[in-house]
Amino acid sequence: MTTMESLIGLVNRIQRACTALGDYGGGDQAFSSLWDALPSVAVVGGQSSGKSSVLESIVGRDFLPRGSGIVTRRPLVLQLHKTEEGQQEYAEFGHMQRRRFSDFALVRKEISDETERITGKTKQISPVPIHLSIYSPNVVNLTLIDLPGLTKVAVEGQPESIVQDIENMVRSYVEKPNCIILAISPANQDIATSDAIKLAREVDPTGERTFGVLTKLDLMDKGTNALDVLEGRSYRLQHPWVGIVNRSQADINKNVDMIVARRKEREYFATSPDYGHLTSKMGSEYLAKLLSRHLESVIRARIPSITSLINKSIDELESEMDHLGRPIAVDAGAQLYTILELCRAFDRIFKEHLEGGRPGGDRIYGVFDNQLPAALRKLPFDRHLSLQNVRKIVSEADGYQPHLIAPEQGYRRLIEGSLNYFRGPAEASVDAVHFVLKELVRKSIGECQELKRFPTLQSTIAGAANEALERFREESKKTVIRLVDMESSYLTVDFFRKLPQEVEKAGNPGNPAAAANNIDRISEGHFRRIGSNVSSYVNMISETLRNSIPKAVVYCQVKEAKQCLLNYFYTQIGKKEGKQLADLLDEDPALMERRLQCAKRLELYKKARDEIDSVSWVR
Repeated sequence: MTTMESLIGLVNRIQRACTALGDYGGGDQAFSSLWDALPSVAVVGGQSSGKSSVLESIVGRDFLPRGSGIVTRRPLVLQLHKTEEGQQEYAEFGHMQRRRFSDFALVRKEISDETERITGKTKQISPVPIHLSIYSPNVVNLTLIDLPGLTKVAVEGQPESIVQDIENMVRSYVEKPNCIILAISPANQDIATSDAIKLAREVDPTGERTFGVLTKLDLMDKGTNALDVLEGRSYRLQHPWVGIVNRSQADINKNVDMIVARRKEREYFATSPDYGHLTSKMGSEYLAKLLSRHLESVIRARIPSITSLINKSIDELESEMDHLGRPIAVDAGAQLYTILELCRAFDRIFKEHLEGGRPGGDRIYGVFDNQLPAALRKLPFDRHLSLQNVRKIVSEADGYQPHLIAPEQGYRRLIEGSLNYFRGPAEASVDAVHFVLKELVRKSIGECQELKRFPTLQSTIAGAANEALERFREESKKTVIRLVDMESSYLTVDFFRKLPQEVEKAGNPGNPAAAANNIDRISEGHFRRIGSNVSSYVNMISETLRNSIPKAVVYCQVKEAKQCLLNYFYTQIGKKEGKQLADLLDEDPALMERRLQCAKRLELYKKARDEIDSVSWVR
């Protein structure tokens, strides 16, 4: 095999592998770039310009559907693979892999059937390509893309947008810088009106990628010829024009063999008085060799960029495979080890949130610095220690015997009633921190890339973590309530002993009315002092609890969550058997499919890199 055949055959094999994975233009955007980077030949022309006949002449087989109007309604990606002499010719479709067609009449039927599977029995078009590979000793290694024929008007059964739809589809192929344009124009029409040349000029103004092909030379009016076009005087391209003589309709109807048709084509040019001097550069066989040689030179120029793209893609795929994770072992011990490693990965992220490596832990401080003080300030002490309520509580505490000096029982009842209000903010702080911790668990599970492939284990870990947080919350609530109860159970005596003792003056004892008013005033002042003293004491306790409640919450909830969030889960997981462990590692089917596709693509790219390295393309 020559270097040229090796290079083009290599590109064909890579394209065929891309096709098997769906990685071609219009497919998965992340992987279509390799297909786009590989050069191919797009066959462009107006309807009935002879595109199908040119392709069949290059292949040497009658295999394309025929008819009037628009026949090619989906792109046909045709990959030709040269085989050893004597080997049987056969064809394979991308959508029917492993089935070989040796009867090319069945190939034609399958192209029609596959077209109708997408477009129906209508004259609609579809951009979804059909992939066909032909293996034959009579072809050159080449990739050709047969596109729907350009048209100027919509016929019955077609939408008004069909003209623009076809042009947009053709443009999507020929605009790519690695696409070689095979512009088909019939010789019996003015080249100035050629749809193919018009489009090629727009997307390839320099003509570097365009090969002009003139068909139907044998159908020109007598006395006329196409030498002005073929010799580049009417419209010059950087590559030579090639004339083609296709089978006549009578030959097609008689099923004239394509090999015989090629011979007739050679005879036509050899005996033509107009084109005899161009015989060596005319005909479908010459066109195939010309395209193959050009394709080889393009591949030579593209090899470095293709290699760079492949290496970049391999790095990206290996990185994605690391994220997706490798397949899980079936051994129970290995599965248990995997589960514990995944738990540790989650626990590490959770701790990072708490300790500031990731956002979220600061919200716990916000509970202590904002929510708790605000809740303490809103407690209804003004109402509880109002003059009327103090008088009421103190009087009820005295019973039938009013207090003599200081209403100790009244003080105690007022203080106990006030301290009970602290239960609400204390429990609210516990609940607020619990909510933050639960949210951090949820975020940590979502951020743990290793866990994403195991939805069952995700939910199990989340459930175990939340159960643990619930236990921590209950213990934390008991602790903060104890703090409040402790303040109620033993009052700070020194606080009251240090209070200033005020003595009210009795006033004028000779004036009974004044004496009565004075007694009321003394009584009101007495109860106000009691309310004020209790308020001062409660404020002191408020400051104490403002500092001690956060310590209790952190000790009972945050510290426990950091140190032993999954401890109970670890003890339970160690008791599970193989089937139960396997159930926990039941992967998301979509993720399994993604990993499988990544593995296949990775294998494709590595194989392509190895093949490029093995082909002797250097001079």
